[in-house]
Amino acid sequence: MTYHHIFKKSVLAVMVLATLSGCSLSGDDGEPGPQGEQGIPGEDGQSASNALLFDIVGRAKIGGVGAAEIVQYHSATHTVYATNSADGTISVISLAELTTEALESPTSDANLAATAITLPEEVDGVALGGLTSIAVKGDLMAVAIPAAAKSDDGFVLFYNGLDSASPTFLSSVQVGNLPDMVTFTPDGNNVLSANEGEPSSDYTLDPEGSISVIAIAEGVPAETASQVTFTDFNDAKTELLAQGMHFPNPSGRTIKGTAIATTVAQDLEPEYISATDTKAYVTLQENNGIAVIDLETLSVSIMGLGVKDWGEYSIDAQEEGSVSFGKYPGLYGIYMPDTIAHTQWKGAAFLLTANEGDAREYWFESADEASCISDGGLEFDDGECLAYIDETKVEDLTAAANSPLNDLQAIGEADDLRVSIAMGDENSDGEYDAAYSYGARSFSVWDQNGQLIFDSGDDFERITASIHGTAFNNGDEENEGDSRSENKGPEPEALTVGTFGENTYAFIGTERMGGIFVYDVTNPYSVSFVDYIINRDLTEGLSEEGGIGDLAPESLLFVPAEESPNGNALLVVGNEISGSVSVWQVQRQ
Repeated sequence: MTYHHIFKKSVLAVMVLATLSGCSLSGDDGEPGPQGEQGIPGEDGQSASNALLFDIVGRAKIGGVGAAEIVQYHSATHTVYATNSADGTISVISLAELTTEALESPTSDANLAATAITLPEEVDGVALGGLTSIAVKGDLMAVAIPAAAKSDDGFVLFYNGLDSASPTFLSSVQVGNLPDMVTFTPDGNNVLSANEGEPSSDYTLDPEGSISVIAIAEGVPAETASQVTFTDFNDAKTELLAQGMHFPNPSGRTIKGTAIATTVAQDLEPEYISATDTKAYVTLQENNGIAVIDLETLSVSIMGLGVKDWGEYSIDAQEEGSVSFGKYPGLYGIYMPDTIAHTQWKGAAFLLTANEGDAREYWFESADEASCISDGGLEFDDGECLAYIDETKVEDLTAAANSPLNDLQAIGEADDLRVSIAMGDENSDGEYDAAYSYGARSFSVWDQNGQLIFDSGDDFERITASIHGTAFNNGDEENEGDSRSENKGPEPEALTVGTFGENTYAFIGTERMGGIFVYDVTNPYSVSFVDYIINRDLTEGLSEEGGIGDLAPESLLFVPAEESPNGNALLVVGNEISGSVSVWQVQRQ
């Protein structure tokens, strides 16, 4: 096994003066850091070579909260497939008649209809839970579904017949515990499943995280999967911690009579995969790392991602109904990426991550407070007993004397920001030297060695604050501005990469705000901001039920012009909270 020591490179914030025109943003690009100039000072920031125009030309409302989480596209039939966990089906949306005409009222119009594929309730005698992910390649579709029982492993179901627009169940393959994401390798020879293996609600059962590799030969999946585990890293926790990895868990406590002793393999929870034909890059979100899997040998290396210094960037850490940025020494961000993608430059792979952040919190049912405490719980609330939480507030940490955290608490401008109890106490004496918040409110570019090449810094918050004012850092269900500043801010989650002409672009969706950022990543050492788009009515008090628009982009998919039904490139968005699938048309300005 291989360990990579990761260090953070400072990246200067991109200075962007922005105005919203329709759904596009333009402004001055600053310097990204030591990698070089992003543009000529005073210039528009969007040169004629990379300026893009975005319009919503298609939209389907397929359900309520929980629908439209993951989207996939079948180019031969111009069909979008979307998970609908709200009712346990896969929605099928035809784009065959899609035109180039923009919708007049994109926050409420729906010009696309959906049919549904009903999934089986059990496979091989194992009851299934709700689907989590789908992937499409040629005539095949792979569907990831956990088992209903936490103790059972999940499955990947295969459907064929996509080329004839008649998906038919083909076979099932058992994979690891809680398959949360599934994807094909570009050559279609393998299907990969990220098996998260989350603990049970009382943390007494904690399956190991794993990756399953299913070979595909002439369109037929193998009957069994190869399992890639992390057991070889069980003795490597000290080295991984030194890389800035994160291992919050209740080890050492007794819950419901079970002594908790969590191994590294149990603690690692694969979240998302980006694959080449020979390698898989896997985010370990809760642990702040990336696993790299050689698909020929099934060997694994792990790269810790370190942390981001909020003393160098502006952050709004208070929910006070206003835009209130500050730079705070002693405050750090744990990258904790969700979605990962990759691009090529000079023949080398570069990884792009959406740095969402994620805390652990587990509750189980309990009759009363006395039963909760006797079972080893931490807190009782309305029939629920808290088994474990690694989240607290800056003001609730015990600061070491004369530490940066002590100075941060004295300022009082980040008191309610959610931070982890698992980092910052270097000598385990209960006193913290610094505070570590969840996520980095950014997207990053890393090289294949895990070195940070670019980070968008404080772009996301500063741009949305410039455009939306106090409506920035909104939640994903109701318009109440500045309601997420104390908890991961805009929460970048979805990410995809697409090539348009000679340029390669990264599209990053913010789960809470709902907007999508566009960056030119053609040269990863000269990344530049291009645009910001959003399809949301930000009228104060308007909620998900009131025609608010598209909320919580959970997945993004770029369709090149040559595969599009209307001849223009498309960006397909699965919006989990609004239950909508939106189709943005992408053209050169």
